[in-house]
Amino acid sequence: MTAVTQPVDPDSPFLAVVGMAGRYPGARDLGEFWDNLIKGTESVTRFPGNPSTPEYVPALGVLECADEFDAAFFGYSPREALILDPQQRLFLTCAWEALEDAGYDAQSCVGPIGVYAGSSQTGYLDMLTVHRDRIGPVSEWQLRLATGIDFLTSRVAHRLDLTGPAVTVQTACSTSLVAIHLAAQALLSGECDLALAGGASVNVPARLPEYSEGGVISPDGHCRAFDAQARGTVAGNGVGIVVLKRLADALQDGDHIRAVLRGTAVNNDGMDKVGFTAPGVAGQAEVIRAAHLAAEVEPDSIGYVETHGTGTPLGDPIELAALAQAFRRGTDRRGYCRIGSVKTNIGHTDAAAGVAGFIKAVLSVQHGLIPPSLHYTSPNPEIPFEDGPFVVNTGLYEWRPDGPRRAGVSSFGIGGTNAHAILEEPPARSSLPAPPGSHLLVVSARTAPELARATARLAEHLQRQAVGGADPGRELADTAWTLQTGRRGFDHRRFAVAANHSEAIELLTGAVGHPPVCGQRPVVFVFPGQGGQHVGMGRELYENDTVFRAEVDACCAQLAPTLGRDLKAVLYPAGEQQTAAAAESLRDMGVAQPALFVVEYALARMWQQRGVRPSAVAGHSLGAIAAACVAGVLCLPDALRLVAERGRLLQTLPAGAMLAVPMAEPDATELLGDGLELAAVNGPSQCVVTGPQEAVDAVFARLMADGVDARRLNIAAAGHSALVEPILDRFAALVAELDLKAPSVPWVDDTTGDWVRMDRAPGVEFWTAHMRQAVRFGDTLATLMAEPDRILLEVGPGRTLTTLARRHPARTDRHLALPSLPHPADGESALRTSQAAAGRLWVAGVELEWARLHEGHRLGRTPLPTYPFSPQRYSPLATDGPAPTVTVRPSPAVPEPAREGGTEAQLAQIFGQLLGLEQVAAQDDFFNLGGDSLIAVQLASAVRAVFGVRITVRQVFTAPTPRRLARAVDDAR
Repeated sequence: MTAVTQPVDPDSPFLAVVGMAGRYPGARDLGEFWDNLIKGTESVTRFPGNPSTPEYVPALGVLECADEFDAAFFGYSPREALILDPQQRLFLTCAWEALEDAGYDAQSCVGPIGVYAGSSQTGYLDMLTVHRDRIGPVSEWQLRLATGIDFLTSRVAHRLDLTGPAVTVQTACSTSLVAIHLAAQALLSGECDLALAGGASVNVPARLPEYSEGGVISPDGHCRAFDAQARGTVAGNGVGIVVLKRLADALQDGDHIRAVLRGTAVNNDGMDKVGFTAPGVAGQAEVIRAAHLAAEVEPDSIGYVETHGTGTPLGDPIELAALAQAFRRGTDRRGYCRIGSVKTNIGHTDAAAGVAGFIKAVLSVQHGLIPPSLHYTSPNPEIPFEDGPFVVNTGLYEWRPDGPRRAGVSSFGIGGTNAHAILEEPPARSSLPAPPGSHLLVVSARTAPELARATARLAEHLQRQAVGGADPGRELADTAWTLQTGRRGFDHRRFAVAANHSEAIELLTGAVGHPPVCGQRPVVFVFPGQGGQHVGMGRELYENDTVFRAEVDACCAQLAPTLGRDLKAVLYPAGEQQTAAAAESLRDMGVAQPALFVVEYALARMWQQRGVRPSAVAGHSLGAIAAACVAGVLCLPDALRLVAERGRLLQTLPAGAMLAVPMAEPDATELLGDGLELAAVNGPSQCVVTGPQEAVDAVFARLMADGVDARRLNIAAAGHSALVEPILDRFAALVAELDLKAPSVPWVDDTTGDWVRMDRAPGVEFWTAHMRQAVRFGDTLATLMAEPDRILLEVGPGRTLTTLARRHPARTDRHLALPSLPHPADGESALRTSQAAAGRLWVAGVELEWARLHEGHRLGRTPLPTYPFSPQRYSPLATDGPAPTVTVRPSPAVPEPAREGGTEAQLAQIFGQLLGLEQVAAQDDFFNLGGDSLIAVQLASAVRAVFGVRITVRQVFTAPTPRRLARAVDDAR
């Protein structure tokens, strides 16, 4: 289930970077960001200069579509999304993407997840205040909550249900690297097991930076870090988040490790500098040296430093002097360590600057490439490069050091809070063999269009993986594992079972959608009777599923003294000679019936271990014993004893046979005579005739001559006929010795088609009647299908009961019937059929315990495409395009009273006014539409203002729809 590379001390102080996400100028994701970096692209937008405002520099690192947000995905109403600061919207979105990139779903993580980050002060609150008439009825408190930087991390923790520490950090430009340091400390101290860390700085609308002589803003809109012509930095916008985990845990859990975080350090300059806003050499040198010591590395092993690199005449020389001072404590080498600054590409992203440099350094140590630092032509004369360890990296550099690739990352905040981190290339993943056979890929989304996009993106990813992958089998297995365990299961779902990339791509691109999940659907285990048994039934499961194998082994061990043989040699023989002997053995009912029971019981236990809990059970003839065992009527030893004796007794009977005839019961009855009887009525036109061998042969010949497609069953006895009566007393005597209990799971009797009583154990008379009387499985199916959403899972070899269920007239489109194992004529593997059944169960809403599908196999997480959000514009300045309609209201505090309709209609209008929705239906839930407790207070106030009655917030929670709340309002009048 997990992949282990090299042993690591569980108390190791090192951490792993297992996931990342971000938005940067010119880059909608980190793939585009890295592509821009290695191409040496400057992603700064140039604006036309305005002679009337020469104090503003017409250059800015702008985020495309910064005011867009998928409010519905995160449960926000349009109005609440509108007032939420865009940098908080984007940070929340990136937090989701970072977790997905790491291969984790917060809901399924066992340990607490922490979040550490900070953001910038923006002018969004000012803009909302200026355009108050466009944002509808919101209070000052709501505006403060939606735009306050204090709530950045707690909002993420709330919306993503993260229960670890949520700490908002504010140290100016060093904020996000300090956040990474704090997250690292929290992981090492055990406060959380996974941590998100980063920052956001997004101004909407974009604001051009103000230039002042001697300030930090470059007058020409270029950041020329360490260059002689450097005169400052460029303002930029950005969001970045990394996911950290203890290295030992990440290796043990098979995580995709992008880099190792060996150590971090944070300090402050104190008073040892020119002024409050000036940088200090001593403080920076000390924090870098402290990081080296924490990382347990020598400076000469560090081949790259991602510097703070603002390109200011004062800052650059001080930073290089501090770096040199720290490095000279461990090395005298010159010109070996390359330096660069991401600010030359995207500008200075303020509170998000540190994590931007950190992400660049992670990608560098991961890929072994150092991107060029831009706009460097000649060295700053104040920096003695010739005497120091550093050289500015001006071209794409292929990084091949003698030892592991190591990089430092610096970030220094105005006010003197300094941070430094040491990264190392990820450890090599062990080349574990891929699990054999096919793999189950699952995809889900909130809506059908998003599911289509998610599927297409996965197919494109698999296409790239197939072309460039070194181990396609391993990659497909890890992809399946990541999709299953690292993605939230939404209502619209698809799946594919594929053995290779090309098959997966073909199945995904040709897949059709299924109806969305509507709650947890009940699953019924239906166990087939004798007839479908064959050599090798479930062999691939026996070889690949530890639960199935363990149950088969345990049952065979218990049966060995009774049968005088190891049943596994019959089920799974080796070689042609042994296979022929096993096939002959299965003609003996004393062998066939225990063999069939063993497979059915092992399958049932396998499904239960996978999280499929039967809401009811039913069996067909022999299958009733497996059903009774799963229902708790029989313990396993008693069930094995009963089925072995049943088979032995049936084998002692005179030669008999059974014949399936495609006829209705009245027509099949006309065939009877010469000792023939109906053994089963499986449906309106599906019956089984049983009796002496010669009589059955005669009927078969006559039907074939008449063109009737009758079929002999693979059963060498006349079950459910008068021929079994001589053995009923001995069978009854055995049943009387068993410890029978009342069913603990609802059970439908296949003899009557009715529910077995739950208040008492079915005794001797029940079991002897079951042996003698006809099976009425058609009635059993009618009983089971009386509940429209039931799923019937055939727990045994073949598709006999699945086919009967699909043909039954009581079946509707809402019913589902699935086989667990293939018929031998299918040419399909047992593993693939069971995977397809698991996929269909999941698509239908059955939540599986995915780890149980992979017991005994070591799998790892792998980066995959993240969720395909459906963002819309949310801005009070939006007047066209995809911006949501937010109705203008004259009052900022109370909605305008609805003027038409009854109480229910008026309440629907008030709901819409408060939430920014044009239409609200009578049954729409206030909280599902994006309402929360704060807006519920407004709703209660609006009700009092409009209707003149007092409605409490508690009543809103208990009556959250217009229809239900209308009743409360009318009752209060």
